[in-house]
This record gives sequence, C-alpha cells and structure tokens, in this order.
Amino acid sequence: MFVEITNTPRDYAWGSTTAIPELLGTAPTGRPQAELWLGAHSGSPAQLVGRDGTLADIVPGRLPFLLKVLAAASNLSLQAHPTPEQARAGFAAENAAGLPLDALERNYKDPFHKPELLYALSDPFRALCGFRPVAETRAQLQAVAADPRVRPLLDRLVDDASLRGVFEWLITRGDGVDGVIAAVVGTGALENDPDWRTVRFLAERNPGDPGIVISLLLNSVTLSPGEALYLPAGNIHAYLEGLGIELMAASDNVLRGGLTPKHVDVPELLKVLDFRPSPVPYLEPERPQPGVEVYRPDVPDFVLTVVSPDAASRGVTLQLGGPAIALCTSGAVTISGHELDRGRALYVADETSLVVSGDGMVFVASAGGTRSDGLDPA
Repeated sequence: MFVEITNTPRDYAWGSTTAIPELLGTAPTGRPQAELWLGAHSGSPAQLVGRDGTLADIVPGRLPFLLKVLAAASNLSLQAHPTPEQARAGFAAENAAGLPLDALERNYKDPFHKPELLYALSDPFRALCGFRPVAETRAQLQAVAADPRVRPLLDRLVDDASLRGVFEWLITRGDGVDGVIAAVVGTGALENDPDWRTVRFLAERNPGDPGIVISLLLNSVTLSPGEALYLPAGNIHAYLEGLGIELMAASDNVLRGGLTPKHVDVPELLKVLDFRPSPVPYLEPERPQPGVEVYRPDVPDFVLTVVSPDAASRGVTLQLGGPAIALCTSGAVTISGHELDRGRALYVADETSLVVSGDGMVFVASAGGTRSDGLDPA
C-alpha cells in the first residue's frame, strides 16, 4: 500500500518562519513553522492527500515511529525522556490521579518511551546533549572564578558524583543560584568560545533561567549537514537552533527542566535523568553502498535511511522490515512506481522492499529496520 501524506507545520514560538518553506518549497505563512509531523501520532496525524481522513485512520494498530522536519530559530526546552518502564509507571500514576490527558501539568501523555535521532540539514545545527565531565565545566568556570557570586557553584561542583546535587540546586533556584546566573551572564570573557556563546544565546532568550548555567554542565555540539545525534532515555538535551530531520519513537512524553514557560516537574525529571558524564552522542551510519546511509539506533522502533541524489540516479532497492514513510527534500524520485518531488511524502505498508530512482534526496523512516542492495539500472 502506498498513500501520499502531508501535514501543516506546528507553529511553536521557537520555530523558524522560513526554514521549512525553503527546504520543502512551500509558501511561508508569516508565522513560525517549528515542526512538520509525518506519522500517525494523535498530536498531529498526517493528512491523506486526495481523500478525507488522517494517517491514524488507516494505520492498523500503532505506528511505532514519528518522522519530523524540525526548524528551530530559538532554543527548545531543556528536557529528557523516560525509559519504557518509567513511561508505563508514570502514565498509570497520572491516570490514577485523575489528570486529564490534556492537562498542562501532565508529564506522561502515553505509556511509551521517546528516544530520538536528529539528522542535521543546516550548517550549523546547534544542541546541548548529555552531561560532560565536571573537570571540563570547572575549566570553563575559571573565566568567572574571581567573582565571589560563583563560589557557591564551585564549592558544590567537586567531581562527577556531585552532578546530581548541583543540578538539583540550580534547577530549584537554591540559595545563591541567582547570583551565579548573574555572574555567568555578566562575563565578557572568552568571546569566541562556543560554550560562552551558548550562555549569551540562552540569556538573551531566557533571562534569569537556571538553564543558562546548566548549559555549562552539558556537552555543547555544533553539527554539520549529514551529522546525526542519537538521544536515548535519560539524556538531558536541548536543540538550540537549526534545521534537521528528527525521527523518534511515537510518544509525547517530555520531562522539562527549564528554558521554557511550559510545565517543569523537577522531582519527576530527577527520576529519569542519567547523570553519568558521556561524550557527544553522535550516531554513525552504516554505508551499505555509496550514497546510502542507514542510521540504526539501539531500539527497534525506528531506523532512518538516507538516499542521496547520486545513489537515486543509479537506482537503489531498500528491503523493509515494517511500515515506512518516505520524504523527498530535493529533486524528484520514483519510489516503486510512485512519483515524489520536493516536499512530498509517502506512507508505505505491506511492502517488503522499495525501489528508489531519480535525482532527488530521500529520507526513509521505517519500523523494524531496512537493508539496501544495489539495483542495476533497467
């Protein structure tokens, strides 16, 4: 089954007014266009092209993944996502408490986890992701160490084991935190250092927020087009700016920790956070043949396959392990006899393979994995 799908981008305040229209060849609306959802999730199910209804109406059961185009002109919230076990427990507890699913104070909208993959399209795409070693943060703080207002932070931030306590102190605005924020924001040191550029970026958009200082506890990453991150359960992160393809498990469970006017539940966030320092979580692709990249995280919910125009011009066969959604972002392609040009998307079900040819770039999100084989031109 092949069904063309489309959707209206969501107009979150942090979104870009131009990036998604420029990528997909659509008309700007003058409002932010933050996320284009292509999936069956109830929050914004894709619309069927040429007939009434949504993708949720024709997908049997649950489509386990959600494909998005994400365009950030400003930062998203500092956030993390639960494990499957945490999601089931949190969803059940909030149901038992009688919280409506649309309640603003609700953390768990469903019983599913929400690991996610981000593939950068813009140059650059900037993000915060995961805690870094405390020694790196202390080295950065030497730029403001002479300011007595920073002393409470330096006294608490001793080693990696102190990260949880420091984070909780900052996020709850403990005694002395406002002074630390003022000192960190007020420094003019290290003008060209990326960490301090992030501090200034966040301070301009979120004045007085503890997340400004928390950013110094985290890995700061600048992605080039074609680079990808994988953010598993418990990884604290915030996308700062840029355009990318985002692929995730189909869930809307977000535990926020700041840099946002939305609901922040510190005790629940502390339950899910992984405080172990880790390197930037780059996800390297498999390259089964030139021009084909497969990004395969350690969860069964989704895999992303990227077919370049060079590969499409030679012809590629993708073996599917489940339903899929294909999005063309440049040029034009034919997918098993169905034409797609820039900005168009296709839902595929009950097919074991796809044949991709043409001169376009295609992102294929699928459940159960994909495998590519060479296809000799006809």
